[in-house]
Amino acid sequence: MALEIAASVFEQNDAPAPRRARRVGALRTIIIGAGEAGKTLARDLRRTPEYGLLPLGFLDDNPSAKGPAGIPILGTTLELESIAAAFDVDVAVVAIPSLSPQNIRRLAQSASAAGVSVRYLPSFGAALERDARISDLRRLRVDRLLGRQEVHVVRTASRAVVEGKRVLVTGAGGSIGSELCRQIRSFRPAALYLLDHDESNLHRLQMELDGQALLDSDELLIADIRDSHRIKQLFEDLRFEVVFHAAAHKHLPLLERNPCEGIKSNVMGTRHLVEAAVDTGVERFILISTDKAADPISILGASKRVAEMIVQAHAGGFTRFASVRFGNVLGSRGSFLSVLSEQIEKGEAVTVTHPDVTRFFMTVEEAVGLVIESASMAELGETFVLDMGEPVRIVDLVHNYAAQFNLHEGDFVISYTGLRGGEKLNEALFSESEQRLRTEHPRIWAAMPAAPTADLDVVIDRLIEAASFNRSAVVRQHLAELLPAFSRTPTAAAPALAAPYPDGF
Repeated sequence: MALEIAASVFEQNDAPAPRRARRVGALRTIIIGAGEAGKTLARDLRRTPEYGLLPLGFLDDNPSAKGPAGIPILGTTLELESIAAAFDVDVAVVAIPSLSPQNIRRLAQSASAAGVSVRYLPSFGAALERDARISDLRRLRVDRLLGRQEVHVVRTASRAVVEGKRVLVTGAGGSIGSELCRQIRSFRPAALYLLDHDESNLHRLQMELDGQALLDSDELLIADIRDSHRIKQLFEDLRFEVVFHAAAHKHLPLLERNPCEGIKSNVMGTRHLVEAAVDTGVERFILISTDKAADPISILGASKRVAEMIVQAHAGGFTRFASVRFGNVLGSRGSFLSVLSEQIEKGEAVTVTHPDVTRFFMTVEEAVGLVIESASMAELGETFVLDMGEPVRIVDLVHNYAAQFNLHEGDFVISYTGLRGGEKLNEALFSESEQRLRTEHPRIWAAMPAAPTADLDVVIDRLIEAASFNRSAVVRQHLAELLPAFSRTPTAAAPALAAPYPDGF
């Protein structure tokens, strides 16, 4: 039972701290609650170093509380922020199963302000009922997965972009949107508005942020970015000052089969938001884009590239615009890493499209840090890109992941399914026609594409009209007019490769 309780610490809110580079080795940990749950956890963590948490001490509001031998009471929960700074803490584990949602929210806010990651210990009953998941056993070493150190880009000055501002996050319930909300909230905005068209996403997000989900907050906004009248109303009524636009259709194979839906959300929805931002005097507008927008061959990449062009075309006025490109995000819902974890856990074959396929990978924290940092540098519709080092071969990522769980050749099988329509063997961060510029941040580059053509709005009007009438072939025709690398004809999927492949897997 104790082992399951220790493993279950990794079940929730495992996002790394926004202020500190990930530590190599054990993470310095404080345990909130010196009751039986906390003491049991502390003893197990000391006996089980492979969990990667080093218990330094407890926080407890009971003046008579005592920790087990060698692990002191460091202070009360009200002192979390100062104690975290004094002891260089990486992680705070909440080990009070009965703690109220209000106190959980207070502790989470204090921890975020101190740059500390928060994890929660479920009740003993929940620990007994659950099965330990392979992904819960220890913290993943991101540097071993990516072949590089994780990059933390958010500087203190950049956080001032949202401090005291009325901030809107679209697609707030998604992986990037929800992480944006968590980090922005710790930077003390005047108001943080969470917009999503899916009420279940908003319910889950409020539960994560507040420890409860009554859905009675004025800052929760149900809206579809395709609805221009609704978007205009919200911007006029709520007067947002900073907008982070993360809402999008993003699954490449689905958009290849449903191109008009990709245009409706990624192009038309972006245009509605950009026009509303200009009309209501938004100070900064940041579009979340993708590396697939560089010389795109897929509907996903093409629709995002057109969204970047819309942002660029509206730059130069009062509103500061920018786009942010990044590659695959580790740990996001439906990402390769989450699928990989599930396949290995179930003993299924690990599916990879091609033995030589490569992708750029980054953590959710890196992605969100890039977005916030870019907001501070936005001027003229630039497209910002994080220097992510060399692309990672997917096969290498699989083996690096498996090695962290002591899985070796023979413990799992890789099945090569073939590249799907619209997929590239290797992605690029910059188009061949884009000028690559340095920024004030040493790990962030800016791409400055050529100025949009004079007839951009006319072609986009035709593109949106074709999508509205679900004319897929015409949509592809107009995308090819705007984007030289894009083909009017969908790229065919490659056949699956015979296994085993010559590399032995």
